[in-house]
Amino acid sequence: MRVFIVHAHPEPNSFNGALTRAAEQALVATGHEVVISDLYAMGFNPVSDRRNFTTVRNANYYRQQAEEANAAVHDGFASDIQAEMDKLFWCGALILQFPLWWFGLPAILKGWVDRVFASDGRIYGDGKWYDRGVFAGKRAMCSVTIGGPAPIYSNGGLNGPIGSILFPINHGMLYFVGFTVIEPFLVHAPARIGDRERQLFLNFIAKGFLASRMLQPSTIQSSRTSMPHMF
Repeated sequence: MRVFIVHAHPEPNSFNGALTRAAEQALVATGHEVVISDLYAMGFNPVSDRRNFTTVRNANYYRQQAEEANAAVHDGFASDIQAEMDKLFWCGALILQFPLWWFGLPAILKGWVDRVFASDGRIYGDGKWYDRGVFAGKRAMCSVTIGGPAPIYSNGGLNGPIGSILFPINHGMLYFVGFTVIEPFLVHAPARIGDRERQLFLNFIAKGFLASRMLQPSTIQSSRTSMPHMF
């Protein structure tokens, strides 16, 4: 399988960094191909504007979707966006690795979605969404570190269920463009647990969890995570 990991954390030695490295090593060791976009290391620009394009449809008034449609026809996407699109079309599975910040994606990763998920049929549009989406047949999952403990992200918990918090990402971004969305890999309160506990999560990744999850037929709508609820 070809796996594309989009990594969004500013500190290379963070636990997010360790998770990405563990995932890459485990996937490569079991015969999968892996490409990583480390957004901070790349200096990826998250601001979506005219710099998305090398072409111009209307120089007097900027409408992003109109400019995306024009760029799709005239091969007018900026090189950094086109490179990320190429990785999406190359892969059979996408992993978003990120910390949950303010109940959502880090700004750099949200900007990646804003810029790369272009409309008018390139990534979505013209009836190409959900089950008929451009990436139908491909799989995607979120691997997320969460600052608080699991109980406050449960039904009745202070912050509400984590599934509801991730719904705009899983449903409104990944499934919207056609991906079959797999149950997320979650690590709660990594800064509050010890080295031994963090190593358990890394060992879980090293034992092939991500590859096996990606190859399973179950989706986020029907599956239950096999990750032990240790924390």
